Amino acid sequence: MLIRKPVNEVFEAFIDPAITTKFWFTKSSGKLETGKRVQWEWEMYGASADVDVKDIVPNKRILIEWSPNNTVEWIFAPRADNETFVTITNSGFEGDGDDIVNQALDSTGGFTMVLCGLKAFLEHDIVLNLVSDKAPDAHVKR
Repeated sequence: MLIRKPVNEVFEAFIDPAITTKFWFTKSSGKLETGKRVQWEWEMYGASADVDVKDIVPNKRILIEWSPNNTVEWIFAPRADNETFVTITNSGFEGDGDDIVNQALDSTGGFTMVLCGLKAFLEHDIVLNLVSDKAPDAHVKR
């Protein structure tokens, strides 16, 4: 997805939970750093994920593992002035053929939604609440 912002701003949006919580998860135990484990929470769903940060190359790459053998890699490619192309690859799905296809489809839809939220936030300063609004009937009661 093309984001019309400089690569350092786009990269930081995924590293710094103060920014990431504007378009993806609602809470994080900390900033992403190589070798660190953080926990991301989606409080509206009562869900969380432990994230092991495997590698960070500033303004170029983030690699995490968030369940055994399931990795997510972000690649940040600068384009013209103030443009960044973000590619996200989720791999390591397990199960039979249908399970793997369903996981890949769910991942593709989820990360597309995250990138759309990122784009709206960074380019237009709009918080779309996409993750929360995707399944409002699944919200936990508080």
